[in-house]
Amino acid sequence: MVVAGRHRSIAFFTALGAGLVLVTILLYVGWVLLNWRTGILLFAGVLLLALIIAGVALNTIFLVREIRRNERHDAFINAVTHELKTPVASIRLYLDTLLTHPVEDSKRTEFYRVMLDDSKRLLATIEQILRAGRLGHPTRVLNSVPIDLNALVEQCLSQARTLYSLEPDSLRYHPGPAIRVKGDPDEIQAAVSNLIDNAVKYSGRDVQVDAETAQLDERHAIVRVRDRGVGIPEKQLKAIFRRFYRIPGPVAMRLKGTGLGLYIVRSVAKRHGGRVWAESDGPGQGSTFFLQLPMLR
Repeated sequence: MVVAGRHRSIAFFTALGAGLVLVTILLYVGWVLLNWRTGILLFAGVLLLALIIAGVALNTIFLVREIRRNERHDAFINAVTHELKTPVASIRLYLDTLLTHPVEDSKRTEFYRVMLDDSKRLLATIEQILRAGRLGHPTRVLNSVPIDLNALVEQCLSQARTLYSLEPDSLRYHPGPAIRVKGDPDEIQAAVSNLIDNAVKYSGRDVQVDAETAQLDERHAIVRVRDRGVGIPEKQLKAIFRRFYRIPGPVAMRLKGTGLGLYIVRSVAKRHGGRVWAESDGPGQGSTFFLQLPMLR
């Protein structure tokens, strides 16, 4: 209902702007036909018409953008609320069970393990939000040190296998030559981890993700993460790196997330003098993400 209301608002303001421009043009044409001999008034009328049309167009664009931005913010708040509430509710349920019912030792150990996993998930969500906030401040000093890129990617893959309980063949690594980059280890690790997490989440049940490091040219290294998942429509390939943005559709609604992961990747790449982009042949064809970083010279 909320989304439908916003779409109606967008349609209303667009139609309003187009209608005002049309009425202004009709009035102006009629005025010109009646006053075609008055050159000065004609010039002033042209200028006034251009200003009115520009103002109406800018106002309409601004309103539509604000509606869409608010829609993304609401989706982010809903997603974060779910991501925070679910593990807290789970931990509380297990604690209530342990306090009110006798539990066998084996079952108690299993409850502790589940609560620990939920607490890790909760901490990861909080860290993701805090990281996005920190990266939003351009004045933050970058802690640059030499980094072994191959070792960092391998570590991120190992963590993902443990987090998602995946078989070794599900996440394959193809290391290139020894590559060293200069940057903040925490930030670059977060960027690579977000690319891998994104690939796993959008792979569905059959996870087949390939990660690769290579030397792009004399000055840049590149990390490629390829999946065989749901794919990305061509129109969304740039939009997915915006803050809070999630691809509309049933797949995104079904998957958990805050819409901050790829925004963090883009922010980290930008802070380190690199860039990130995505390629996909379309829905159902999988996708490949590229993270380019300057090499240590």
